[in-house]
Amino acid sequence: MPKIYITIDNKSFTVESGKTILEVARENGIQIPALCYHESVSHNTSCFVCVVKDTKSGRFLPSCAAMANDGMVIESESEEVRDMRQTALNLLLSEHTGDCEAPCTIACPAHARVEEYVRAGRNKNMLEALKIIKQRIPLPMSIGRVCPRFCEKDCRRNVSDKPIAINDFKRLAADMHYESYLEDLPELNGKKVGIVGAGPGGLAIAYFLRLHGIASDLYDKMPKPGGMLRYGIPEYRLPKKILDTEIAHFDKMGGITIQCGQKLGDNLDLKELEHKYDAVAITIGSWKPSPMRAEGEELAKGGIQWLEKIALNGWSGENPGKTIVIGGGNTAMDCVRTSVRLGSSEVYCYYRRTEKEMPAEQIEIDEAREEGVNFEFLTAPVRLSEKNGKKILTCIRMELGEPDASGRRRPVPINGSEFDVEADTVIAAIGQQTIAPDCLSTNKWGDIDVNTENFQMADKIFSAGDCVSGPATVVEAVAGARRAALGIIAYLKDEQFKESYTINVSRGHWQSLRSDDLVYLREIRKSDRQKSHLIPLIERKTTFKEVTKTFTLDEISTEGERCFECSCTAKNDCKLKDFSEMYNAHPEAITGEKRRYDFDTRHPSIILDRNKCVKCGICVKVCKEVVNQSLLGFKYRGFETHISTAFGNVLPQSCSDCGKCIEACPVGALDWKQKS
Repeated sequence: MPKIYITIDNKSFTVESGKTILEVARENGIQIPALCYHESVSHNTSCFVCVVKDTKSGRFLPSCAAMANDGMVIESESEEVRDMRQTALNLLLSEHTGDCEAPCTIACPAHARVEEYVRAGRNKNMLEALKIIKQRIPLPMSIGRVCPRFCEKDCRRNVSDKPIAINDFKRLAADMHYESYLEDLPELNGKKVGIVGAGPGGLAIAYFLRLHGIASDLYDKMPKPGGMLRYGIPEYRLPKKILDTEIAHFDKMGGITIQCGQKLGDNLDLKELEHKYDAVAITIGSWKPSPMRAEGEELAKGGIQWLEKIALNGWSGENPGKTIVIGGGNTAMDCVRTSVRLGSSEVYCYYRRTEKEMPAEQIEIDEAREEGVNFEFLTAPVRLSEKNGKKILTCIRMELGEPDASGRRRPVPINGSEFDVEADTVIAAIGQQTIAPDCLSTNKWGDIDVNTENFQMADKIFSAGDCVSGPATVVEAVAGARRAALGIIAYLKDEQFKESYTINVSRGHWQSLRSDDLVYLREIRKSDRQKSHLIPLIERKTTFKEVTKTFTLDEISTEGERCFECSCTAKNDCKLKDFSEMYNAHPEAITGEKRRYDFDTRHPSIILDRNKCVKCGICVKVCKEVVNQSLLGFKYRGFETHISTAFGNVLPQSCSDCGKCIEACPVGALDWKQKS
């Protein structure tokens, strides 16, 4: 073969003629992405993801088919080329439909690999489940008890019955193995970070830093670490013995110390921390009760402060008598249920919307009602006064109007509907706010103002948790803390951190619970969700014993069998996903009608999901040119074109022993049903 001279990205090569630009590039270590290229079949030239620019002619060429010519000067990584590849990928994504990741994982604020740890639980491998969980959730014992279960709300099992009891997998995995488990940790690298606040946010930052060899000292204003986990969540939901076990793990990891009784702006100085540490993280939480905006509200107790006082007293206190709690969130539920346990025979929850709009978890509402709590909906406080040692709460009836910014219908007062009610204790559990010292920069809501990309507040100061997001959940605080930790790690390396772009291709409605949107990999039958084991009602009402018990291993395994496993079977080796993330392509960049195809699961071990197919044609050619069969082909033309089996028949059983088309498919449109 004669030799030719070609330049790619300013590097010159002498190569044999008769090769494509892609072949020349790859032989010389230059990686050009390609979807429709396969070395075993003839050229397809259908995806144009492998496009390069011929600088002499100005033309953009598909490198998988364009032949290398003598004297060519090629650009494979210029901005123009990258833009062309992004456009090609956007076009492919505009027709490609299907979830890369399971909705449960997408819904989880920490993006824990839910499907994977549920699968491990189904196989009774709870140690493996714990390892998967701890990649994103450093407090599984606590979160396994108190998480509001974002994942379960979007569980596709809702299509047929009730969602998987996902949270209980975290709880059992941690309860079984936490005291003996220790991560594979790197040596400490000499860097150290000062963390103000030893609640879930601060502990999570310390954890993720330690996974990268960075030590930390945590400082907390309270007598013991744990933050809201210890002083805001009642004992019956999270026993503090469990929390102590979890916090002891941080000492076992090494390189993490906790000092209590240290308050920023009091006996802890920010400037001194900046001088002492390589970086500083602020995770002070949101401890100030939000106002009721009612006359005389100073006579009411703030919900979170009331719970804190009881926690400091070992979860005991005086009988609050007839108690009215204002609010509809989880803190309000904690307050009413704590009042019951302290001996109150009359406990009421007043909420200005209906039960449907309550932000509290339904399980919390249901269990509060079982324990004797009375609910008054469409009721709002107007003023609070005191007479003869009793609190007199004046309220007004409400009706729902148009939706507000939260998406919930706005409560509107009904004129002339005011009424008075007498109580011994009134607790305002409307919400919480951040109390930020003057040394910290805050936004208009009073929360710490940070760069949302890396959670950096100032030069070497970072922040995360409720004090940044506003009052949220423990799992949300942990998720933000991880990003802050990654921001700190990048800062210590003198790099600019930006969260990597992750594509989750969908049909435009991945939250859909329509059965038509599901691809079933095996026969699915309706099955009952494992019921929680509650302690007797009399114990629930008179003690602070933990309300629910942990599932057994057999129960978790049975519950795991209910999982649909609805993420993409090829999510870990999908070229379209990898290249789309590489070039920041997006499924919504080009909008329009998406053709809806049926999926074929008739074969016992192979699935053909045409909705994922990008029509590259590799499977057709591999079957014909490599296997010497014609079992797959294109059907129809134009917008209706799709891959189909010959005469619409089921793929033969012998395909189970071949799988060449599956190995070649770049997107998982053809795949094995059984996930590894």
